[in-house]
Amino acid sequence: METHVPRPSSTPFLAPLTGYNPASEVLGRIGSLEVRLAQRQSEIEAAQALRYRVFVEEMGARLSEEAMLQKRDFDSIDRYCDHLLVLDTALTGDIEEQIVGTYRLLRQEVAARHDGFYSQSEFDVADLVGRNSGKRFLELGRSCVLPGYRTRRTLEALWQGNWAYALTHGIDVMFGCASFPGDKPHAHALALSFLNNAAAADAGWKVRAIAGRGLSLDMMPAEAINPRAALAAMPPLIKGYLRLGAVVSEEAVVDPAFGTTDVLVILPVGQINGRYINHYGADASRFAA
Repeated sequence: METHVPRPSSTPFLAPLTGYNPASEVLGRIGSLEVRLAQRQSEIEAAQALRYRVFVEEMGARLSEEAMLQKRDFDSIDRYCDHLLVLDTALTGDIEEQIVGTYRLLRQEVAARHDGFYSQSEFDVADLVGRNSGKRFLELGRSCVLPGYRTRRTLEALWQGNWAYALTHGIDVMFGCASFPGDKPHAHALALSFLNNAAAADAGWKVRAIAGRGLSLDMMPAEAINPRAALAAMPPLIKGYLRLGAVVSEEAVVDPAFGTTDVLVILPVGQINGRYINHYGADASRFAA
């Protein structure tokens, strides 16, 4: 669910993938696009290279010297995540050359066995999870699509994969960081204030930044907020989450390493807009392979 990368570790991904069922290799197809999980290290490295192209070459992220030399975005969390891939099967070459989009998926039980969630470095995720102890959480991260594929069809493929994965693992809540460009939050005062007024989480889903890093989203009085202008000023990924029924943290966090302003987006499965459930199918069957 983010459009940015944290500071990577100095050691690239080498560990084996988390458990994966080969019988459910392809999670969906839309035209020539195919969505599935990465199964080999070479596929994960290709996804990391795609992330590098978008986050570093296009958006200016600052990574470690080793990551820059390898031209791959990687961190210590990659080793225990599942990596969702969108392939354009119309492209020639190996699978690694067909990857046009990716998402990083981290289930709560997997995070608990390792070093936790990525977003806990910015937000008090432990408190959120603790207040909802009967729910199963899935962190979405590293949302990334090549420029020529930033279309509705690719987004549908990514969400087909997310939805099928969530159903397979009995997920109750999807969440993750989403970013505004730039490290000056007040430049996004209109959009952030709109989020505070229109999509603030209620008590059960409320999340604050970790101590000392948060900035309130409440930057403008409600009567000064033009909803149409606010939505026009908002990153497409965040608008997409809002359409699905997501809510957001009450604070934003500046990521100085990447130069972004981040909010935490929370999407309880039970609150997903019924129009989207109908579109993908309650059993993720519409675009099933």
